[in-house]
Amino acid sequence: MPRPCKKRRVRCQPDSSYFKPAGVRKSELEESVLTVDGFEAVRLKDLLGLDQTECAEKMNVSQPTFHRILLSARNAIADAIINGKAIRIEGGQFHLADRSCNRMSEK
Repeated sequence: MPRPCKKRRVRCQPDSSYFKPAGVRKSELEESVLTVDGFEAVRLKDLLGLDQTECAEKMNVSQPTFHRILLSARNAIADAIINGKAIRIEGGQFHLADRSCNRMSEK
């Protein structure tokens, strides 16, 4: 039996949960799903520029687990951009660390 998944610490939910290419109807688009924990991984690593060890500590996971979350998130984003898909942010194994947050205040 596999080990149960540990919930990742996420600072806050994204303000927007859906992004789509301009000029294409939503009904005509395929979607790429970005998990909330993947969104947090991209925020910490790519937006705030923290190193992976710091990011892993903030999300309460190991560094290899953080790396896997980040790769999956970047893959979802690349798939959407390159293939003209919408991005839906939802799901994942997480718990909220802060219900009212300023996304850029943590550097």
